[in-house]
Amino acid sequence: MIDLRLVREDLGAVRAAYERRGGVEGLEAVVELDARYRALLGRVEALRAEHNRASKAIGKASPEERPAAIEDARVLAEQLKDIEVDLERLEAELNDAASFLPNLPHHSVPEGTSEDDNVVEREVGDKPDFDFEAKDHVALGESLGLFDSERAAKTSGSRFVYLTGKGVILELSLVRFAIDFLLERGFSPVVTPVLVRERAMYGTGFLPAEEFEYYKIEKDDLYLTGTSEVALASMYADETLGAEGLPVRYAGMSTCFRREAGSYGKDTKGLIRVHQFDKIEQFSFAHPDDSWDEFAAIRTNQEKILQALEIPYRVLVMCGSDLGAVAAKKVDNEAWIPGGNRYLELTSATNATDYQSRRLNIRYKGAGDKGLVHTLNGTACAVGRTIVALLENHQRADGSVSIPGALRPYTGFDSIAPE
Repeated sequence: MIDLRLVREDLGAVRAAYERRGGVEGLEAVVELDARYRALLGRVEALRAEHNRASKAIGKASPEERPAAIEDARVLAEQLKDIEVDLERLEAELNDAASFLPNLPHHSVPEGTSEDDNVVEREVGDKPDFDFEAKDHVALGESLGLFDSERAAKTSGSRFVYLTGKGVILELSLVRFAIDFLLERGFSPVVTPVLVRERAMYGTGFLPAEEFEYYKIEKDDLYLTGTSEVALASMYADETLGAEGLPVRYAGMSTCFRREAGSYGKDTKGLIRVHQFDKIEQFSFAHPDDSWDEFAAIRTNQEKILQALEIPYRVLVMCGSDLGAVAAKKVDNEAWIPGGNRYLELTSATNATDYQSRRLNIRYKGAGDKGLVHTLNGTACAVGRTIVALLENHQRADGSVSIPGALRPYTGFDSIAPE
């Protein structure tokens, strides 16, 4: 949630920031509700002061004056009770409306009105130049016995998959490779819960605007998370961290669940748009003064992982209109997948500044310094999509796939060949 003080103190700057997102619905409603709330709050505070004076007057009143003084205090208390109910209702209405407002974009975010305005910052690595017709990962995975989509569809429906044989070893190897990489860079590994309460989803900004994208267990009033970011951010809800200990860094491991609403007809087979997948996520709680340095560090980690896996990629900076609700800035790394002759989002990094910490009430405190922490997240390894990129970029003419050197100590084999 954005700081409503900004709306009150510099509405013009907020409007201008949201224009860089292509405009935001609901801002004017929040402005109107906030004005009504502050006006009513002024009346409540004045009435509280009057009631306090009336209560003190009872003790000073003579016996003859006391009944009238008591009645005055009683009448004011009744008025205060009624108006406080109105204030609570209006505050809830204001907070609900404000919860739909996205974060303010950082000044470095490119302007634009659609994903076509996202900016390619650079391309890294050489695209493979095959002397044969490249296969896509579906054909490769099935011929190599790495996964089974047909039987998964029979068991669970579309967009699920069985990983099989060396596909399992490849997944586990990528997980351990990414965890070891992050351990060396000060990230503590955590296996997070995948079922969370509504507050965790709301606090991280996935509710209310994106509720259609996630599964809910109605009987238990719990949500299946689409990323370990939800559970990682919520670890410190209503807590205060020591400023001297920031940043606090976690490498979250979890299975993730997404409906993939709105993507029907796209990538219905294979590992790209599945409802269930595993992911290693970087997550940091940072001091506001250091959060952009932390953002750069998270991005560097992402690129070093891709380079170690010998996956060619491009860096894509999201324009204002293509930012997620929580993001002040978002940068993707898209892998080249030769079988599809296109780029595929593989990792994403976001600085949410204080948007999540305001909702979750996560603060820091140091010597003469306190405030809301900044939260940042960035994919270390989205396992399924990384397997896609590995298979397609390291395929050979005979149908086998080479394993990049950095991963071989984990897999125990240097290639996968058709049986």
